[in-house]
Amino acid sequence: MKQLSDLIEFEAFDNLELMAKQIVEGFLLGLHRSPYHGFSVEFAEHRQYNKGESTKHVDWKLYARSDKLFVKQFEEETNLRAHLVIDNSSSMLFPYQDKKVSKMAFSVLCSAALIHLLRNQRDAVGLSTFSDEVELLTPAKLSLAHAQRLYAELLKIYNKEELGLNRKTRFSKNIHLLAEAIHKRSLIVIFSDLIGDDSPQEILEALQHLRYNKHEVVLFAVTDHDLENKFNFANRPSKFIDMETGESIKLNPSEVRDAFIQKQTAFYNEMKLLCSQFAIDFVEAGIHQPFKDVLQAYLIKRKRIG
Repeated sequence: MKQLSDLIEFEAFDNLELMAKQIVEGFLLGLHRSPYHGFSVEFAEHRQYNKGESTKHVDWKLYARSDKLFVKQFEEETNLRAHLVIDNSSSMLFPYQDKKVSKMAFSVLCSAALIHLLRNQRDAVGLSTFSDEVELLTPAKLSLAHAQRLYAELLKIYNKEELGLNRKTRFSKNIHLLAEAIHKRSLIVIFSDLIGDDSPQEILEALQHLRYNKHEVVLFAVTDHDLENKFNFANRPSKFIDMETGESIKLNPSEVRDAFIQKQTAFYNEMKLLCSQFAIDFVEAGIHQPFKDVLQAYLIKRKRIG
């Protein structure tokens, strides 16, 4: 199953739709070969044709093979609306050396894949981004033109280094704003590294606002697990710069590693506990993990609410 490093041979993300299709098709192929094959990834089924009914949905290719008339029976036109929300702050550009392998690139590709998967299931999808303010808010639609607009917006986000650093995160404030702005009941899928000044309780209160407004929520905590959670930097004096504030500090990673890991673990454990109490799916999404981990988490949630 593809992961972010498998796609870095692409010099640019100029065709996000094609890349999304490759990710999803690989995922679905793997799904059929895995213990998860029971998920509804077949978007239509066949039933026997009844004499006298319209032939509009007859599967003529199947008829040519079987000499029997079957009708394509599609799922009911969607009642599901999904809204993808991406943290667009500067810390999402980490690791900063190669934008093709970053938290932002991972979130963009996951979102593109979800758009493709959602449209295959005839689900309407919208997109929002935020940093210190809400920067984009589109309605949820099903049309091809709308999907192409979303891919174009994702490409802008991916190429955002031109906007520079020092773009802060206001997670709670902006999730509250989105909770008020998204009026129709939706599945809200959030990609964020949760780096900022908000405490787990403040983050939860914002997510509770979405739940109070009848939305279902999946929060992907996007991280470079090796560097950000395990603090596996070289054991030599180094200068660390906060990408959102520009503040810097000099230290030897070995001197703070244990304390850093302890604090990170406590933060994630508290987030998991708080989210579980309010039926919010909290998923740690490592940028070096296969995309299937995100797509499976989405399918599990969709199956549960479908």
